[in-house]
Amino acid sequence: MNTQKQARAVRLGPRSVAALALAGAVGVAAFGWPFLAPPSSRISAHAQDAPWLFAGLLVLLVAVVGAAISESGLGPKAVAMLGVLAATGAALRPIGAGTAGIEPMFFLMVLSGRVLGPGFGFVLGSVTMFASALLTGGVGPWMPFQMLAMGWFAMGAGLLPGPDLLRGRAEVAMLAAYGFLAAFAYGTVMNLAGWPFMGALASNVAFDPQAAVAANLARFFAYCLATSLGWDLGRAVVTVVLTLLLGPAVLRALRRATRRAAFETPVTFETHAT
Repeated sequence: MNTQKQARAVRLGPRSVAALALAGAVGVAAFGWPFLAPPSSRISAHAQDAPWLFAGLLVLLVAVVGAAISESGLGPKAVAMLGVLAATGAALRPIGAGTAGIEPMFFLMVLSGRVLGPGFGFVLGSVTMFASALLTGGVGPWMPFQMLAMGWFAMGAGLLPGPDLLRGRAEVAMLAAYGFLAAFAYGTVMNLAGWPFMGALASNVAFDPQAAVAANLARFFAYCLATSLGWDLGRAVVTVVLTLLLGPAVLRALRRATRRAAFETPVTFETHAT
């Protein structure tokens, strides 16, 4: 019989779950307000200011969520693992930057979220994006949106079914499929973060605060096709290829490290009688 201890994801307490739910609700409002706010609302009247206001709110929100998860589920060992993975992801991001969506950090977020769970994945995605922004000089009003979107990206991998039973090729195929779809989802929500800034620069695809929801949806769809479809496809393909090629080895390494760390086991000190 195989008695090898299974790798356990970092568990979430009720406070962490509530914080993640709050982050999700505010995040949906922050990204989707162009379609949620009626033309007569004050938000639509200040369309150029709204992304800045939401960016400031998201910074505080991500910090609160990270603190809540850290308090309930991240001990010293998990924090050390978080630091290593975040540094690795931040170092991977500049590779291929500006070249057809070649972003290898995404596959690492998928595999880490899968092994270590949705709460750890959310914190890892947010911290990695923050660290990589500092590393690459990509600090701006878009950064909080990137942090939240990447947190969702990695968290989603931790919510996939069969974390304790599904192994082998089936699991890798599932993660590759998730990475492909989630890469497009990430690009789409990040388009929502920048789209309202366009103003009158491109009248055919720009957000119009006075237009109906259907008209703005058509504009946004055209904006995505014109600006990011190729980049999102490159990101999705690279994520799939790296997951299929390196996924089995990286999953084994992450699970071995998680078992050895034994995050939920309290640290004790043994005393020996002399």
